[in-house]
Amino acid sequence: VQLVESGGSLVQPGGSLRLSCATSGFTFSSYGMSWVRQAPGKGLEWVSRINAGRSATTYYADFAKGRFTISRDNAKNTLYLQMNRLTTEDTAVYYCAIGANIYGAMCESVQDGYGGRYFLACFRQGTQVTVSS
Repeated sequence: VQLVESGGSLVQPGGSLRLSCATSGFTFSSYGMSWVRQAPGKGLEWVSRINAGRSATTYYADFAKGRFTISRDNAKNTLYLQMNRLTTEDTAVYYCAIGANIYGAMCESVQDGYGGRYFLACFRQGTQVTVSS
């Protein structure tokens, strides 16, 4: 299982970024996916979730509602997070996570606010988002 995040960078407050998570090693279209972040000195924090299937229902943490949009491209096995109106509090490393412990090979997990649990890769790179003027 591979999850490769990209798209993070330094951006000014009020700016936008689009994060990507390229996946391989599992049937991407069959699983719900999430974005999770970790700010400096803090624990993992769930950001957003998108279900599998045609409905691809989406859910957001309160801080992300109205600013972030999660999406997926099953043909490309890729997850996205469009982030608008960024603030300094969005500074964090962003990770993608899977809605199952694939092959028992995943490590840490986080709960979303809707009864779901999402698993992160044991060796994860993430993508750094820094919001600063």
